[in-house]
Amino acid sequence: MKNTVLFTASMLIFGTIGLFRRMIPLSSGMIALFRGLLGAAVLIVWVKLRGTPLRHGIGRRKAGLLILSGCLIGFNWILLFEAYRYTTVSIATLCYYMQPTLVLLVSLFLFREPLTWKKGCCTLMSLAGMLLISGVLEGGSASPDNGMGILCGLGAAALYAAVVLLNKTVSGVDAYEKTVIQLFCAGTVMIPYLLLSGEGIHVPSDACTLLLLLLVGTVHTGLAYALYFGSMDGLPTQTVALLSYVDPL
Repeated sequence: MKNTVLFTASMLIFGTIGLFRRMIPLSSGMIALFRGLLGAAVLIVWVKLRGTPLRHGIGRRKAGLLILSGCLIGFNWILLFEAYRYTTVSIATLCYYMQPTLVLLVSLFLFREPLTWKKGCCTLMSLAGMLLISGVLEGGSASPDNGMGILCGLGAAALYAAVVLLNKTVSGVDAYEKTVIQLFCAGTVMIPYLLLSGEGIHVPSDACTLLLLLLVGTVHTGLAYALYFGSMDGLPTQTVALLSYVDPL
């Protein structure tokens, strides 16, 4: 029961990040920078308090894959935050949750995993749902901004699907250690991105913006990931899959 409550709490926290993003008057890159670095710091503190030291020497190949997946997470956040900016939080979230379907389809060819009739039906239902919310059936009544938001949401889903597939190739690494590396890289890769894109890096002086950034970095990232991984191992896989839909709900 405890693990169920903790996992559900993590999903509820993840599900509200779109509302906070809409209130932060910063670029998506800046938010991703703060989210990654603050989230990694909070997760390190969490691991230390649990008395589980982070190991070292995970191997060059595994480290490279984790760094790559961390960078993809950073750009995944940018696209997701842009989706929240261009379209409604509901549509952006639903588009983002196309990533399980993308993982399933790619796994057919990459990992030779069989496609059962149940998985096939669920895939078709997901695609039908995307078609219904996209606005294309409304005869072009959807706004250009709404279309851009949908594309950003689908792009974020594709990047996160790539992260999931990369993580499948990294075994023997503690979940917390893996996430700390990925969050740190997700935030760090935003530094060259912001400098090269001309956006620059600056710390906002507005107290309200700073508070919202602090909440997104500590609560929506560090704490949420800690609850997520801390409770997942104690739950059946089907329960995890079912409770994951508390986020889009």
